[in-house]
Amino acid sequence: MAHTNKEVVGVDNTFRRKFDREEYLERARERERQEEESRSKSKSKGPPVQRKPLKHRDCEVDLESRLGKTQVVTPVAPLSQQAGYYCSVCECVVKDSANYLDHINGKKHQRALGMSMRVERASVDQVKQRFEVLKKRRVPGSFTEQDLDERILKQQQEEEERKRQRREKKKEKKREKVAEEETEMDPDVAEMMGFGGFRSSKK
Repeated sequence: MAHTNKEVVGVDNTFRRKFDREEYLERARERERQEEESRSKSKSKGPPVQRKPLKHRDCEVDLESRLGKTQVVTPVAPLSQQAGYYCSVCECVVKDSANYLDHINGKKHQRALGMSMRVERASVDQVKQRFEVLKKRRVPGSFTEQDLDERILKQQQEEEERKRQRREKKKEKKREKVAEEETEMDPDVAEMMGFGGFRSSKK
């Protein structure tokens, strides 16, 4: 079957699209205006978030509850059951206690709790009130310098008593050892070898 090559005159067969530059420039400007408006709206939504200053932690940090325990860890286990320390506020797992402490004292965790990293400046009245609370908490007459001297003296006496008891035990063991050796060896052989005169003359 023979193919014939016919030239088609006046037909554009390049299929190139022609873009209207002015139309696309107008679209780009419109998009920029919308972005600018959305940015200005987000800025003028309201005042910036006011975070509370740092405050003293009222709960004890649990670092030792799982100490020495074994745990089976699977890759599909939820975060709270994986190896390490789980922070429920930030929903993350930290591998060791030092990093866990760094995390709960860090900026990200404190922000999640709604606190800034600034410390509130205490007034003179607040400091006085704190001193009063601490004075009331302390039992009157619970500890004096005289108590300290007495405790130190008592500890020294107890230490001396322990040392004396150790010396007595050592002497006792030596006596028992010598007595065992004497009973094990024949007296005639011991005398021939010269072991008979090892006893001390002190009584």
